[in-house]
Amino acid sequence: MPRAAAARELPPPLELLCLNALWSLGEGSVRDVQQALSPHRTLAYTTVMTLLERMARKGLVSRQKAGRSFRYAPQIARDAIRRIALRGFLTTHFEGSAEQLRNFLDGRPDAAAQSDDAAAPGPETRLDTALL
Repeated sequence: MPRAAAARELPPPLELLCLNALWSLGEGSVRDVQQALSPHRTLAYTTVMTLLERMARKGLVSRQKAGRSFRYAPQIARDAIRRIALRGFLTTHFEGSAEQLRNFLDGRPDAAAQSDDAAAPGPETRLDTALL
């Protein structure tokens, strides 16, 4: 099952938020990550600490002792996560076909959609409305 495998590869949403913070910071303590997340999501210090520890066990981040605390750094590239997410999205919504996605974004219905009279986007469909 490729869909389930891709879903397992992609970190859960809160872990992705922590990764985004670490990609921006380069590296940081639990407090640094918590503060970087605060404009988007308020999480308790212990929650962020648990998430980072879990991510360290998975190999998504490295952990290095610095004084009385730990510093965390991402061990997976942002583009690697994007590829995993896009592969899952294509598999789930476009039968794994980048061509079907391109046609959808360009407002061109694919052959299957043409035979189905339901909600095929017209040529006036814009990218922002197609994604909403």
